Amino acid sequence: MSEMANALANLEEEKVAKLIQQEIAKGTGAASILNEVRQGMDIVGERYRKGEYFLSELIVSGEIFKEAVKELEPVIARQGGGKSAGKIVLGTVKGDIHNIGKDIVGVMLKGAGFEVYDLGIDVPPQAFVEKTQETGAGIVAMSGLLTPSFESMKETVEALKEAGLRNRVKVVIGGGIVTELVQRHTGADAFTDDAMTGVEICRKWTGGK
Repeated sequence: MSEMANALANLEEEKVAKLIQQEIAKGTGAASILNEVRQGMDIVGERYRKGEYFLSELIVSGEIFKEAVKELEPVIARQGGGKSAGKIVLGTVKGDIHNIGKDIVGVMLKGAGFEVYDLGIDVPPQAFVEKTQETGAGIVAMSGLLTPSFESMKETVEALKEAGLRNRVKVVIGGGIVTELVQRHTGADAFTDDAMTGVEICRKWTGGK
C-alpha cells in the first residue's frame, strides 16, 4: 500500500493534500496519482464491508477524494495538451446516487484529453439526451451500482433512439455489478467495471486519439 493510499484510508485529509502536491512537484502523472487515491478509496470500502468503518467514514473519505480531484484538475488540463479526444456525456443514472466511480472515470477521461460533461447523480434519461444534443457528444457513459439502475440505463438508451441520436452515439455502462448480460439488456455498446478500461474503450471509439 502506498503512503498516499494509506493516508486516505486513514482519513488523513491534510496528509493526502500534502502528498499530492509533492507528487505534482516531482512531475508525477495525474493518472498515477489518481490511481493511488483510488486504492485508498478501495481500502475504505473494504473496511466498511468488514464493519470497521461506518457511513460517517464513507462520507469523509468521499470529501477527501473530491478535494484530491480538485487538486489534480489543473495538472490534467496541462497534461491533456489542449487537444480534444472527443466529447462525452457522463452521469450516474436515475435512482442511483453513487458518485465515486463516476468521478474517477471522469478525471481519467479528462486526463486522456476528452471533454467531459458530467451531469452528476440520479440523472433522468431526458437529461442525457438533452446534453448530448446540446454538445454534439459522440459518447454517453452511464454509471450505476444498484440493480434498479439497469432499467434506467435501458430507458436512457431508448430515449437516445427516440431522439434520433442512437445511430451516431456510442454508449458505455459501468459499475461494480455491471456484466455482459446487463449490457445486452440495456442495449449499450460496451460495459466495464474498471475506469482505465473505460478510457481505453472510449479511445478506441474515437480512433485512439
